[in-house]
Amino acid sequence: MLVDDHPVVREGLSSMLQSADGVSVVGQADSGEEAIAMVTRLAPDIVLLDLQMGGMDGVETTGHLLRVAPATKVVIVTTYESDTDILRAVEAGAAGYLLKGSSRDELVQAVKAAARGETVLTPSLAPKLFRARVVEPPALSDREREVLQLVSLGLTNADIGRQLFISEATVKTHLLRSFKKLSVSDRTAAVITALKLGLLS
Repeated sequence: MLVDDHPVVREGLSSMLQSADGVSVVGQADSGEEAIAMVTRLAPDIVLLDLQMGGMDGVETTGHLLRVAPATKVVIVTTYESDTDILRAVEAGAAGYLLKGSSRDELVQAVKAAARGETVLTPSLAPKLFRARVVEPPALSDREREVLQLVSLGLTNADIGRQLFISEATVKTHLLRSFKKLSVSDRTAAVITALKLGLLS
């Protein structure tokens, strides 16, 4: 199934694929909403999905499609090749990410590979995906790390304040800053996350 808000693009993809052995286009949709409505009825093996569409984008559509049709493989076909776009699509469950400049052979091979359960990625995009997945740990200040280290030992805010010769309110401020940097909401999660990231010994 083809999903793209540009009819010319859909027709171009359709004509390339229809002439390939073992590949047939069972349906076309011009929006994520239409694709979700169609996918359960058509049960396609593969959905070739545009990333940037009016309304629901390709990443959001991917998540919905895989919830209603988990056996269907979604391959993003787009002109966008930023690191974050690729990572968002893959994290949403897309089986692949191709550029619209791909040749007919590349497109056909990608569809067949996705049908076999393989991950497909335009070769030039592989380094971008690797870079996007290398996430730098957040930079905690020495004091924030020190406070978290003491939290990990079971000390209360009052205990930590006495040990570091700072007020309890200052301890709380350091903790709240740590929570924000680590994207957590409590002391336990902060310690666990900091340990996982190697920020505490």
